[in-house]
Amino acid sequence: MEKNDIEELRTRVGCAAVLEHQGFVIDRKESTRRAVKFRRDDDIIIVIHDGKGWFDARSDAKGDVFALAGYLHRVGFTDALAVVGDLVAFLPSAPTWEKPLRQTQTGASVADRWNHRKRPWRASATWSYLRQNRALPWQVISAAIDADVLREGPYGSMWAKHVDEAGAVIGWEERGLDWRGFSTGGVKALFQFGMNDARRICVTEAAIDALSLTALEQTRSDTLYVSTGGGWSPMTAQALETLASGEGAWLVAATDNNVQGEVFADRLRQMADKVGCDFSRLRPRCEDWNEELKERRERGELPHTRAAHQG
Repeated sequence: MEKNDIEELRTRVGCAAVLEHQGFVIDRKESTRRAVKFRRDDDIIIVIHDGKGWFDARSDAKGDVFALAGYLHRVGFTDALAVVGDLVAFLPSAPTWEKPLRQTQTGASVADRWNHRKRPWRASATWSYLRQNRALPWQVISAAIDADVLREGPYGSMWAKHVDEAGAVIGWEERGLDWRGFSTGGVKALFQFGMNDARRICVTEAAIDALSLTALEQTRSDTLYVSTGGGWSPMTAQALETLASGEGAWLVAATDNNVQGEVFADRLRQMADKVGCDFSRLRPRCEDWNEELKERRERGELPHTRAAHQG
């Protein structure tokens, strides 16, 4: 096959077609416009780059549509070309998004856009979302606002700040009633809430889960609650390794109770072994900490939550 033919195939057939043809379905709850999660039983593939790229959430496998076909069918490049060629006329289901398109300030930096948004306040739309829809106690919300890690996003959503090593904002997690995402042009590192010099570092996959675990543990003063935002970027890995390398550090994998959570937990276990710090695994009884928080609120089991301390 000529190079031009190969490029045309790559243009006409997206990764979604290969996945759907192999029985994968979109996990709409866990997907964003820029990262669409596909599941098949315990297999998880994330499609990126407008459908032209992918990576396996459980391994280091990644690549283009031909690499995906080869990976799923366990064949070489020539056979992968044939697999992709057979899908030219196949139309995968288009994902539907509840997240409204936003207009951003032209040329505005990530820091400027963050500073342009207000902090949540009592009775604001974001406050109501966190209290009513996410079951977070007012003490935890207030402490997070005081620590300047939250902002009011559009349509009553929440922005949760990610920072670099110097503490400067470089991006934020976005969560709303029916959608999730990450700041356009931002970079994932870590959301951090709690004691900056804490020995115990609880690592979750979402800022909402970090705040939920804070509430469930009644804001342990020896703990820094962090979120990777569901990713594992080089900056995330470096930030975690820096925290884990601190004197007397104790790395706690408080990731979700599912396959992806176990993959993240194993990476954290390997990191702890590498730097020589203590390690433990902390699983929610539900799939994630926010689901557990809501379940315990419904059963009337939530304890009084102390205000958090920020070091």
